[in-house]
Parts: sequence; structure tokens; C-alpha cells
Amino acid sequence: MLQKTHHLYEFGPFVLDTAQHALLRNGEPVPLTPKTYDTLLVLVRNSGKMLSKEELMNTLWPDRFVEESNLTQQISMIRKALAESPGEHRYIVTVPGRGYRFAAAVRGRCNQEVESLVGHRPPSEAVIETEDRGKGGDEGRQAPTAGAASEETITPLRVGSGVGLATVRKELQAPATAEDVQPRSRVGETGTELRWPKQIPKPMLVLVGIALGALIYSLYRQQSIRRHATQGPRSLAILPFRNLRHDADSDFLGFSLADAVITKLGYVSALTVRPSYAVEKYRSQAIDIPRVAVDLNVDTVLTGNFIREGDDLRITSQLIDVKAQRILWRGTFDLKYEKLLTVQDDVAQQIIEGLELSLSPAEGERLKPEKPIDPFAYEYYLRGVDLYARSDFPMAIKMLEKSTEIDPNYGLTWAYLGRSYNANASFQFGGREHYQKAQAAFERALFLQPAQIEAHIYMANLFTDTGRVERAVPLLKEALKTNPNHAEVHWELGYAYRFAGMLKESVSECERARQLDPSVKLNSSALNSYLYLGQYDKFLQSLPKTNDVAFVAFYRGFGEYYKKDWDQAAKQFDRAFELDPSILHAQVGRALSDAIGHQSPKGLEILHQAEEKIQERGVRDPEAIYKVAQAYAVLGDKVSALRVLQYSVQNGFFSYPYFMTDPLLDSLRNEAEFTRLMEVAHQRHMAFKDRFF
Repeated sequence: MLQKTHHLYEFGPFVLDTAQHALLRNGEPVPLTPKTYDTLLVLVRNSGKMLSKEELMNTLWPDRFVEESNLTQQISMIRKALAESPGEHRYIVTVPGRGYRFAAAVRGRCNQEVESLVGHRPPSEAVIETEDRGKGGDEGRQAPTAGAASEETITPLRVGSGVGLATVRKELQAPATAEDVQPRSRVGETGTELRWPKQIPKPMLVLVGIALGALIYSLYRQQSIRRHATQGPRSLAILPFRNLRHDADSDFLGFSLADAVITKLGYVSALTVRPSYAVEKYRSQAIDIPRVAVDLNVDTVLTGNFIREGDDLRITSQLIDVKAQRILWRGTFDLKYEKLLTVQDDVAQQIIEGLELSLSPAEGERLKPEKPIDPFAYEYYLRGVDLYARSDFPMAIKMLEKSTEIDPNYGLTWAYLGRSYNANASFQFGGREHYQKAQAAFERALFLQPAQIEAHIYMANLFTDTGRVERAVPLLKEALKTNPNHAEVHWELGYAYRFAGMLKESVSECERARQLDPSVKLNSSALNSYLYLGQYDKFLQSLPKTNDVAFVAFYRGFGEYYKKDWDQAAKQFDRAFELDPSILHAQVGRALSDAIGHQSPKGLEILHQAEEKIQERGVRDPEAIYKVAQAYAVLGDKVSALRVLQYSVQNGFFSYPYFMTDPLLDSLRNEAEFTRLMEVAHQRHMAFKDRFF
């Protein structure tokens, strides 16, 4: 049946705004849960008509069995929201034993004809407008929307601010109405009525039309696939979801849900997805979509928001083709909080369909829905992911350990736990215990999910950092078989190569990574191979422009130090120490700054304290430790320099070509111990070269 529907429904002092999913009283919002809003919308759209309980329950909970008490509770909440006292019938009338009727006079605005909601699909599916008119699903699945007019103005491209730089206009193919499918007659110039030719049966024309439509779609699909293949992989940024409630206890969902979708899509070779650390800076802020696309060098952006009401969660998202300025997909998911795991599967699938990506059988297999995980364990996992992104590694470890205690069979939890252990060991002097725990966690992750890319990457990074680069390279090459366009895998391979002294090969892999994703590891790793090759200007150009990250400030100072711009070097070293004096790089930078300022005793004291921590806690990042040896050499303590250099080489940093040209080691070159260490490094470098090249 066809009936009128409206964007605004007015009754008494209330306005029900379907575009905003809001109930207003005299202009002020009245809080409603998503399901309560849906129930009220069904009643209002059918004002004056008695709706049976069965009709309402089938509409609001399609394909699910629920107790009648659920409907009774929603009616009670509506009456409370409308300030209707017990026994009053201003708005909702109960028809004993049968159902409910909305009794108030309703005035609607902004007409358009759509199918009646009752008996078809829940209102949440008809309110949000998109191209998809698929089957309405149960809670926890996407709620596709009814077709709209032939052309519609879509959400402005500035998210979270209400003012848009551009408005996307999109052609929506509305489903045919009863009127549309009837043959239409036209009046020609002569005034005669044009009719179907009698000699061609109408069924035949219908079949011809279907065949032509299928042919056109097939040709379009093939052309689209060829176009994607020639243009290379699509680039996508999935931004943190915005919390519309701004409640601190749910804020972690914004970043961690985006991370879950990013992780899910990491197996798709036709798509380059910006990693979580690249989009983390966009959490909790108004977003200018065109600017984000330029900053991250992507052609597609996914934005979204969420609102949590107790155990109910509503997530709304849209996929935007920024260059074409059109929305590829938009949808809403209503689900119980315990069904959070389904979000990554549903959103990932919609992205695949929206971008018309072709998957290999192996990719399709890996994108199948995740196995169930205990809801509490999954929440602890998501909290741990969020804390890791905030560099709170100790607390991330606690959350992730708690998740594994509740449910030890979710591979990604172990992968992130291992990553947190490794980061805590490297950046916070966590030492040998956390390195051992990290390896055990990665091994558990790969046991549960042998093809998991994240575990391959993180475990390879651990092996490189702890002097086992020969074990890192096979892991990374195996991961590239799964997805040859994964930027972070290429970067980690370049990172491993430079430890072994394969500097040109390292640059090639890292530049390939930056080609796929210009932001890959931008604030946490530097393209040191340029520095080691003596290409100092290229090294400085490869660093991000930010001046608020200690790691980046140190390396900017280090590049200037090699160029002998002492003032700029000291300025950047001091900035790094000011930002975070706890990290080893900042301490080395401060010691070099003291050397520039002719305060060698002060610099040596910093280095001795750092070395004590390294030895005491078993820190094994040999490249970082090499910089301690460099600083000792610059400050004139040859004995300490050779001692730490030996520790670095023995623990896996054997970049022999760099050692032989590094000007910071010039004071050591006449020492017999230096010659011996160079021979050790040379032998391992050549063995690595013979094995992998």
C-alpha cells in the first residue's frame, strides 16, 4: 500500500524530525533510545489507525522472536517522553487485547510517496536514505534505506561542524512505483497519442529490456574492473567514529571500531587502507573531508558516528568518493552492545561492494565473519587498542591481558598484546621479560590465525628489534604473498634490510611503502637508510613536518648534526628531550646537545645512566643502542663507545656499509677492537646478502 510520508511530523508541542532522528518539544530535544524512536515513528506515520501488537512487533523486530513485554516497555517509554500521565489518551490509546493507536492530530511536511512501513520494514530502514533497498535485517545488521527522489542533496562534506565546504549531489535510483511500470502514453507534435505497436508483444519487450539491462551492466562491470586494475589499488581512510553522546566511558569505541574495520580490510590487495596510527589524530574533532583526503593522499573516506544507550548501540556511517564528490554508500546499524564484533564485518562488506572491488577466493575467505568472542573479552580488547594508540602501553597491556583471560581464542587480542609488550620493552625500558612475553603472544596469535597479517608484521618487528633479522625477513615475505600492496609490510621489510646493511634495497622497500601510503610509520619510524647512505637532505625531507613528536624532533636534529648545522641540531635535540625525556633517542639527543655546548661531563652522565638501564633491563633494540655508542664516541669516551658498539653488533645491528662511512665513529677507527667488530659485522652482512639476494 502507498501512503504519504514526511520529514517532519508535528503534534501538540512536539515535532518528530526524521532527518535528524530526533523528537523535539518546543524546539528542545527529548531523549529517546533508537528503538523507542522507531516505535514512535511507526505510530505517528499511521496516526488514527489501530496497529495490532503483532504488526508492531513484526515491523520493529523483523525475523526475530521477542516477548510482548518488549513492545509494552517501548510504549511506556514513549508515554513518558510525551509526558502523558497514567489514564490519559492524548497521544497513545491502548486497544485492550489488540494493539495501539496514535490519537493526536498529526501535521506532516515534505511529502513523498513510499511504501507503508507497517508489515514491510522498520522505520530505521526507511528514514536514512540510500541506494540499497535490500532485505531488512535483524539487530546487529545493516539497516538499508528506502529509495528517495531521483536527485537528493546529501550530507555536506564537513563532518561534525554543520558547515560544509561542498555539498555532494547524488543520483538515487528509486524503485519503480506501480505508476512507473505502466506503459505511459505521450502526446506528439501532431497531437496524436503514441501507443505500443500492436505487432510487438509487451512481454517480449520486457524480456528484451531485461536482456539489454543485463548486457549493459555486464559491460559496465567489466569496464569498472579494468579501470581499477589499470589505476592501481584504491586508497581509503577510515576515520575514527564520533561519539554523539560524548560520554567518556564509551569514547574508546570511536577509534577502536575504526581500527577493527581497517584490520579487516588489510587482506584486500585492491585496496590500500591508511593504518590506524595515521587516522588517530582525527578523533574527537570536526572533519573537513577534502582536506583529510589531501593530507592522507586518499580518494575515498569512510566517516561515521555512534550513540550508545545502555545495551543499545546505533552506528551510522557513509563512504565518500572524494574526487567524484559523491556518496558510494550510507547506512545505519542498530545492534545490541554484545554484538559489537559484527560491525567490522558489516562495514567491511559494504566498503567492498561500494568500491566494486573484485576479491580473490583467498581474500573472500579471509573476509568471512569472525568467530564469536565473549562480549566482555571483546570490549577489553577494544579498550586495549584505544590505549595503545594513546601510547599508554602499560594500561593497554592490562586490558589486553584481561581480554585473553576471559577468552583466550581471539587471535587479534594476542597480536595487539604482543605489540604492546614490544613497545613497552623498546620505548619504556620494559626489557627482556616483555620481549619474551611479546614473542609468546605473537606465536599464540599465529597459532590461532596462521595468515594474520598483523601478527606477521608485529612479530617481524620484534625479531628485527631483538637482533634476529634473519627470522624477520621470511615472515614479511610471506605476508606480502597475502597482500603485495600492504604498505606497512613493505616498510618493515625495508627496516629489516637496513639492520643488515642492505641500504639501497631498504630505501627501495620504504619508498614503495610511502608510495602506497605516504603516512606509513611517519611519526614512529624514520627512513634512516638515506642517512646511512650519506644522503642527508633526502633524509630530512622524508621526515614529517610536525614538531610535536620527540622521536621526529630527535631525528631532525640528528640529520642536522650530520650536516654540521650545530645550532639547529642542538635546538631539535633539546626539543625532543623537552617533549619526552623518558625515551632513549631523546636522551642520546640531549647528550649530543651537551657535546655541542661543550658540556661533555653532563652528556656522559646521561649516557651512563641510559646504559645502566639498558643492561639492567635487557633492552635489545640494537639500532637505538648504536646511537649510544655514537654519542660516547663524539664525547670522547672510546672505551664506553666500543663496549656499547659491541653490544649493538652482537645483538643484531650489523649495517656494515654504514659503519665503514659513519663520521661519528671516526675517533674509533684506529682501535684494534673496532677492527675486530667490523669483521664480525662484515661476515654477518655477507651471509645475509648471500641468503636473501
